Amino acid sequence: MSIVRDAVAAATLSGLVVLAAVVAALVAPAPGEAATGAASAEAGRWAPVGRATITPGVQMYTAGAQCTANFVFTDARDRVYVGYAAHCAGLGEATDTNGCEAGSLPLGTPVRFARGGTLAGAGETLGRGRLAYSSWLTMGERGTTAANPCAANDFALVRVGTAHERKVNPSVPFFGGPVGRGGVPAAGATLVSYGSSSARPSAVLSPKVGASLGSTHGGWGFDAYTLTPGIPGDSGSGLMDGRGRAVGTLSTVALAPLPASNGVGSLARELDFAQRTSRIPGLRLVPGTEPFRATPLG
Repeated sequence: MSIVRDAVAAATLSGLVVLAAVVAALVAPAPGEAATGAASAEAGRWAPVGRATITPGVQMYTAGAQCTANFVFTDARDRVYVGYAAHCAGLGEATDTNGCEAGSLPLGTPVRFARGGTLAGAGETLGRGRLAYSSWLTMGERGTTAANPCAANDFALVRVGTAHERKVNPSVPFFGGPVGRGGVPAAGATLVSYGSSSARPSAVLSPKVGASLGSTHGGWGFDAYTLTPGIPGDSGSGLMDGRGRAVGTLSTVALAPLPASNGVGSLARELDFAQRTSRIPGLRLVPGTEPFRATPLG
């Protein structure tokens, strides 16, 4: 079962120091980049942020494999969905990167929301849902063969069980937002993310700050470097730009252009594809109820 699909080479201590210096130079917000967004007008629709347990950044378990939630979505019938990576429900090997060829669990597969999961235990169950959309399944059904979407369209939605909808808040832990969605961030643009890998010994390292390394796969994705990098279990987690716009979903760990960089799917492309093909009418990203906060490194 794939969590983050590509293998990552062991980095030397000196290499990590150099990479940290690169990030420190890149993440300083450009003038006007760190503007905060207004809190969502829909705040009353969601659980108060202090009591919500199903949010972006929550752990999601599918057939035993653990990933991280990116953002919250709703549809025309006001049903609630949480996004993660399509490969989180994949059936292939850790090296599978072509979503048009890899196998996947079917729609309706149970998914468990959790916190505190580690390599030694599955953590506390916070709620349950079912796989409602997978870009991998959809591309396979449609006979998609084009290299760019097949390699980078890695997005899925889990419908939150009705009994658990009152536990949901769309705000990203630590950073707040999102304030909407944006396109592929230019190279050097500030990025923030929040991952909840069960392989990470402390939640202190869950908030991540970094920078875009530029567009990939014909605009279907981009590479990113964050400190710390995304690791297995962070897959599916969302990335926001320096203005708090949702821009990506974590897909792979890569060896280039920087060791331990991440391959990220463009949320704009992935969501547009899902809106056209998912049979979920009125699908939309939900903005956070909490204002986006500028990077804490600024």
